[in-house]
Amino acid sequence: MKVLLLNDVKKLGWLGDIVEVKSGYARNYLVPYGLATIPTEENIKAIAEKRALKAQERKMAHEKLARVCAEVEGASVKITAAANSQGHLFGSVGAADIAAALRKSGYEIADDMVGGGHIKETGSFNVTLKLASDLHATVKVEVVAEGQEVDAAQEKA
Repeated sequence: MKVLLLNDVKKLGWLGDIVEVKSGYARNYLVPYGLATIPTEENIKAIAEKRALKAQERKMAHEKLARVCAEVEGASVKITAAANSQGHLFGSVGAADIAAALRKSGYEIADDMVGGGHIKETGSFNVTLKLASDLHATVKVEVVAEGQEVDAAQEKA
């Protein structure tokens, strides 16, 4: 069944796109929630201006993400976590922890932009950020044990 999208739908299409979907998906989800309608000439003309505005908003958002990508490329963050004497973490450092550390450093990074799995030991790791489908950045994440950070400061003194 072909439908005209009235809003951007993740993994389906942008506002104003005519897409082919299963009829149940259209009848039970897209149309009742106001995300799509039947594509007629009147409907297509009615959202033409809205589509142009939305395309401009997406372009501006992509440019902002490109600036953030350039800023964060090569950044380094330090995360302190509880670990045993062999350097294995009692928990793990995940995407939310890395994103929070980057936000604390002044970067606008969402949790879902951080790729990779969970870090389960101390050390330095390169983590890839996926800001958009074509924008990727690599940051260095250093995971240190909670007691180790204090020991290093005492050694310098």
